[in-house]
Amino acid sequence: MAKVGCAGCRDANANAFDIPFTMAFQPIVDLKLRRIWGHEALIRGRDGESAYQVLSRVTEQNRYAFDQACRVTAIELAGEKLPASSTCMLSINFMPNAVYEPKACIRATLAAAARVRFSPQRLMFEFVEDEKIQDPTHISTIVNEYRRMGFTTAVDDFGAGYANLTLLAKFQPDILKLDMDLVRDIDTSPSRQAIVSGIMAMSRLIGVKVLAEGVETEGETRSLLDLGVNLFQGYYFAKPALEAFVEEGDIPALTTGFTGDAAITERAGDQAHAAGKVAAA
Repeated sequence: MAKVGCAGCRDANANAFDIPFTMAFQPIVDLKLRRIWGHEALIRGRDGESAYQVLSRVTEQNRYAFDQACRVTAIELAGEKLPASSTCMLSINFMPNAVYEPKACIRATLAAAARVRFSPQRLMFEFVEDEKIQDPTHISTIVNEYRRMGFTTAVDDFGAGYANLTLLAKFQPDILKLDMDLVRDIDTSPSRQAIVSGIMAMSRLIGVKVLAEGVETEGETRSLLDLGVNLFQGYYFAKPALEAFVEEGDIPALTTGFTGDAAITERAGDQAHAAGKVAAA
């Protein structure tokens, strides 16, 4: 594939696609400190289209510009909607295979952050979990360069698909996001508890934080807390908000403690959440 020059970064435009898109934001909470730690940007269509409908329009030809536009859109919305006093992280998914040269491809990101006065040190970039990494050496270069720039890096859906131990050994990110299949019903699954316990022990040895996503019930939350997880994301705490950011006062688990079994039965919505993880690095 031919490399796209810096003009591609500068010209990235969310309205240039067949389905103009925007972002919804879901909070990531730190239950140990009882606060919102960050927000993840999730792709949505402007006219109510699902993440899948938007992503299905991404092609080999427009993937680079789409990836650039996603990250710029997320940062601009965060700069506009988050309070100026906020120190929350902004988690952005990105397509590793759409980054050609890290220093060049990050320029649009840094320019957007400067325009809205959003500190680059508050950016976390997640590897999109369903994209096969074509060149591990290239991805290692991206991770190292992003770390040098002060960004936080994460492996999404750890324990499923391409997000495996080999990826962890090669790239050593700052955060592992547990695959939601490991999280689901963990409070009644000794095998899941054993696997997550092993991941927690490993993460402590190599200095990596663990984040549990897709958490739907109080039982799952308590079990994960018992295993040492402090960072959480999922419908039990809050659903994604379109072009808005949930506040701590709107999350009962942070203000009044656990509120009973709040199991979410909207599995289709859960799948849409997973599909909504898209490039925005």
